[in-house]
Amino acid sequence: MTGILYLVGVGPGDPELLTLKAARLLGAIPVIAYPTTGEDAALALEIATPHLNAAAERLPIAIPMAVERGPAQAAYDGAAAAILVHLRAGRDVAWLCEGDPLFYGSAMYLVARVGPHAPVEIVPGITSLTAAAAVAGRPLAARNEMLKVLPAPLDDATLRTELSATPVAAIIKVGRHFDRIRTLLAETGHAEGAVVVEHATTTRQRITRLADFAHEERPYFSTILCYRGTEAWGVTAGAGR
Repeated sequence: MTGILYLVGVGPGDPELLTLKAARLLGAIPVIAYPTTGEDAALALEIATPHLNAAAERLPIAIPMAVERGPAQAAYDGAAAAILVHLRAGRDVAWLCEGDPLFYGSAMYLVARVGPHAPVEIVPGITSLTAAAAVAGRPLAARNEMLKVLPAPLDDATLRTELSATPVAAIIKVGRHFDRIRTLLAETGHAEGAVVVEHATTTRQRITRLADFAHEERPYFSTILCYRGTEAWGVTAGAGR
């Protein structure tokens, strides 16, 4: 019988935030595949390691972090081919994905490649967005408010238009775009009620009001929760868990 590919969300960083289903599956699945990059090595593997089957074969997949999509697409082609070798031999495979597999997750690139040839099951995970709200102690939205999730790499015109049309937004994938985003939030009136959450739920976690943010580094794993015309919810800025 063909094995099953499980696309497993391992959450935002704290190994205790995996779901019970994810932990159960990872403790039994014989092949663990995961993306690696030059920047964060294998963060998904690091998160999941306490829950893994100790005898499982590990299948690292190098994913180029480049603006051009071609190299990454080729890497996912290779990942699918390597995974299918195991599935066709009857071995289940887990692909580890930070956060949730289908919320800006790499798993989406495997669904189309593997799905026509073998069964695929999605195991949802806690997103970095909900984790950021939890550690900051601020609702993402309340009552009838609309929440927009905006990737920071979008161009200024698009971000300005989207921010102008919403009182509540979450900016993800901030990293090197931080200074540009801060300027835009000031223009649209969201800056005063904004908070920056870095590496939510990990030992590197930092929570800082945007107005007080002066860190030199601009980590990719940061989220800005911003509000306009909304009462600022209580939040304690600082480091630590």
